[in-house]
Amino acid sequence: MRKRSIRTSPRLFPLPVTLVTCQRAGERANIITISWVGVACSEPPVVGVAVRKSRHSYRILKGSSEFVVNIPDRDLLWATDRCGSTSGRDVDKFELCGLTPEKSERVAVDAVAECPVHLECRLVKSVELGSHELFLGEVVRVAVREDLIDERGDVDLERLNAVIYSTADHYYWSLGERLEYHGFSKEKTPEDF
Repeated sequence: MRKRSIRTSPRLFPLPVTLVTCQRAGERANIITISWVGVACSEPPVVGVAVRKSRHSYRILKGSSEFVVNIPDRDLLWATDRCGSTSGRDVDKFELCGLTPEKSERVAVDAVAECPVHLECRLVKSVELGSHELFLGEVVRVAVREDLIDERGDVDLERLNAVIYSTADHYYWSLGERLEYHGFSKEKTPEDF
């Protein structure tokens, strides 16, 4: 089928939905909902978080060397959306959304206790890109709720019930079913489907 051009924009989708916590020394952590996040490196493990410069959390991140990427599940969808629709300049998002700050083990930024997965990060560098700045953080600890750890010692995505976001339609979606493992095409043919 023929393809046609549409408006140029970052149409990478779906994207993971995260609650990023950032914190100034002596202050309560702030939460920002971000889907513009992704893996930047595996050795060392680094994730990138892109934040619009007009956001309250941007100024906090600029003055900090640490942050936490919290991965919410479907049960936290209301709180996740509310954190992304309200400015931390005006309200305490933990209080507004009924969330609990949880001390991190390796960084001085609180995590969101209700989130089943936390990636504690130390800032490696940031890159100004225009409307956004990309904050690259080395993951120094991954904390996972025990009931979500599979037999390999990793996150069981089927039980996590993670949420994804589409920039195409601006809707949240649930993560679908597991399809196949990486490398399956070496053992199976297209006819096997």
